Amino acid sequence: MKIVNYPHPALRVKAKPVAAIDAGVQKAAAEMLELMYRHEGLGLAAPQVTLDYQMIVMNFAGDPDREDLEVVAINPVIAEKKGGLINDREGCLSFPGLYQNVRRYKTVVVKYFDLKGEEREMVCHDLPARVWQHEIDHLQGELFIDRMGSLGLHRSQRDLDKYVADFEKAKKKGDLPPGLEAAVGVRHVLS
Repeated sequence: MKIVNYPHPALRVKAKPVAAIDAGVQKAAAEMLELMYRHEGLGLAAPQVTLDYQMIVMNFAGDPDREDLEVVAINPVIAEKKGGLINDREGCLSFPGLYQNVRRYKTVVVKYFDLKGEEREMVCHDLPARVWQHEIDHLQGELFIDRMGSLGLHRSQRDLDKYVADFEKAKKKGDLPPGLEAAVGVRHVLS
């Protein structure tokens, strides 16, 4: 399993709901958590590893020793957004080294299923709310660059051009991660 970088087509796919939480989904969640920690992230969405279903993993402290802060969310939805929009710095594991301000709601109420299939609800503020919104956007094929203002996009253009050039170079060399050959560039592991 590997995190794909922009502009990999998997990042623009709208993920499908998980129909059954089976051994494949549980294994993917464990691998995603390990990968997230290795890359020092706070969250990772299934499309970022070319999986086409609605699952995200998070740890709001980004600390692998704080398993009590780990969240694996299946089919998450934001039920409520409140507290106004806050403009703050954000990055993404699929855009290594790029950080820009993005407006997100201060507070969200999220509903999801855990790996046992139990429905959960979480109310989050500030950074955890930002992480939820960022990761759920990934499940809709939306990226943090889509939420940047025009100034942030302008400041990011050199990085975005480099990601595209690196992607094209990797494509020519045949070095792209598995899954790109599929019709929409996404592996499907659900039965």
